[in-house]
Amino acid sequence: MIKPLLTFLLLAGLADTAAAQTTPLYMPRDIKAAFAKGTRSPDGRPGPKYWQNRARYDITVQAAPPARDIRGRETITYFNNSPDTLRQVVLRIIQNIHKPGASRDGDAAADYLTSGVVIDTFLVAGQSRPLPQNLGTAPGVRLPRPLAPHDSVKFAVAWHFPISKESGREGMIDPTTYFLAYFYPRIAVYDDYAGWDRLPFVDSKEFYNDFNDYTLRVKAPANYIVWATGTLQNPDQVLQKDAAKRLKQSMTSDKVLHIATAADLAKKNITAQQPMNTWVWTARDISDMTVGLSDHYVWDAASVIVDAKAKRRASVQAAYADSTVDFRESVKNAQFALGWFSNPNNWPGVAYPFPKMTAFQGFADMEYPMMVNDSPQKDPKFAQFVQDHEIAHTWFPFYMGINESRYAYMDEGWATTFERLINTAENGAETADKFYKQFRVSRWINDRSTTQDLPIITPSSELKAGYGNNAYGKPSLSYFALKDMLGDALFKKSLHEYMDRWHGKHPIPWDYFNSMSSASGQDLNWFFNNWFFTNNYIDLAVTTSGNTVTVQNIGGFAVPFDVVVEYADGSKATLHQSPAVWQANQRQAVIILPKAAKSVRLDGGIFMDANEKDNAWSQR
Repeated sequence: MIKPLLTFLLLAGLADTAAAQTTPLYMPRDIKAAFAKGTRSPDGRPGPKYWQNRARYDITVQAAPPARDIRGRETITYFNNSPDTLRQVVLRIIQNIHKPGASRDGDAAADYLTSGVVIDTFLVAGQSRPLPQNLGTAPGVRLPRPLAPHDSVKFAVAWHFPISKESGREGMIDPTTYFLAYFYPRIAVYDDYAGWDRLPFVDSKEFYNDFNDYTLRVKAPANYIVWATGTLQNPDQVLQKDAAKRLKQSMTSDKVLHIATAADLAKKNITAQQPMNTWVWTARDISDMTVGLSDHYVWDAASVIVDAKAKRRASVQAAYADSTVDFRESVKNAQFALGWFSNPNNWPGVAYPFPKMTAFQGFADMEYPMMVNDSPQKDPKFAQFVQDHEIAHTWFPFYMGINESRYAYMDEGWATTFERLINTAENGAETADKFYKQFRVSRWINDRSTTQDLPIITPSSELKAGYGNNAYGKPSLSYFALKDMLGDALFKKSLHEYMDRWHGKHPIPWDYFNSMSSASGQDLNWFFNNWFFTNNYIDLAVTTSGNTVTVQNIGGFAVPFDVVVEYADGSKATLHQSPAVWQANQRQAVIILPKAAKSVRLDGGIFMDANEKDNAWSQR
């Protein structure tokens, strides 16, 4: 692109610029209180008094398809790192979303509904405690004695539930293939700004979890392979010798190895031949555990270097029905994704933090720590597109402990951003931008309903109709706009500073805003006010007089755009304008051309305009 020969003129004075730079961001009272207490800092760092709680989970779960009964027991050691004395805890029993009468954003088919979770025993510090009769997804439980700051308490829970016949994020994929997510009772997050996370789980929304340590034992019959979050501790006990050898080889192999083929499964020469095998997994400092199991899914594996300096590899695995064509490329695609995302020259440019990634064939197109549950696709490029998006969630929300229930744009917006960037590397800018505009922008910009233009900062828990656009496309556009304005180098430096500060912690939007400002050395409040706290949309209009181009920002968003000019002498130029053009006056910008224009056209690229009819001018 050719930069303007003369700088653009903004229709405001220096005083207006200063005012725009220092406009404070709206902050709810509970967030203000966290800053006042010193748990969050105005420069975007965790405050000197920041804390967060955590737990240690030891879980045993048993599944024996085609029986739908899932049974488990666990001990939870919960550590109160807060300065508060806790007299109760809030549980998360997300499987109760399947109960009739549970709060949901949509209808539930008969195969989705179940009787929910039955708690067989619930002990706190060895004492049996009563639970509410009609358990929802976030019941509160009184403790037998208050839990003091920096003390811990142990829970022992036994439970069972019927797996739902209809599979979405979890459930029965076929009669002998199950995916278990959110399958164990857990302690809800207690944080520094909202206290206990009491939001009832709603099926269309996502999650908020602490960083915990896990030991997970999965009991399954012979000839059922189990895949799970974490590192398998006993492959030699649950796999036959040759399968265990192939799995070990895959940990250092660039080539995709077939750990279990359809022929192997028919011969029953993969798992140990005892009535029940117990697969043991461990994971540390992670926000969740998920499990997939099947007696007929094939198993591919390889590995990829995710940290070139440390020469650290991550295992890449896939579990799928042998007839599913696109999944045959799943490991190869995931190798590319993990390597690309981890490369410091790419985005986010932070090494993949976990030892493994498994793609499991299901129905959800959903992310979990170290696992994705993806549906089959006829178009292999779209299959890769979907898998890339789910893997990109590794960094948001799993590297950063984001409250997806309230602030979905803090993770979905970034995954949407990274999906376009890696798609550009895989398929070229034209294909990537086509996908991005089709799936992330056009659905919003072409929908004029009030709910679609609600401010991005609106808590995700309060949205229904506008949730998708506020979580995905609009925040992603804001990240691309900021990247355009700061330039790649400064944007990446600032993003990495934000990620370093909040890795393994619980950032909120104001931590992002403040981190990006302090790390970039610029007061970006005007930009964040524009993108996150308004009902703006994208709509520009252009008029031209001689060599003066006036651009009206009808929709209001501070977007970048190109001014494509044909001059009166027949020469042509493309003049790129970053969002900084709107800093002093967010409604109008004037660009002075070096000579008179014959025609002028505005090109927003991925920043699609709501009314393109007024985006061009030509001399009559």
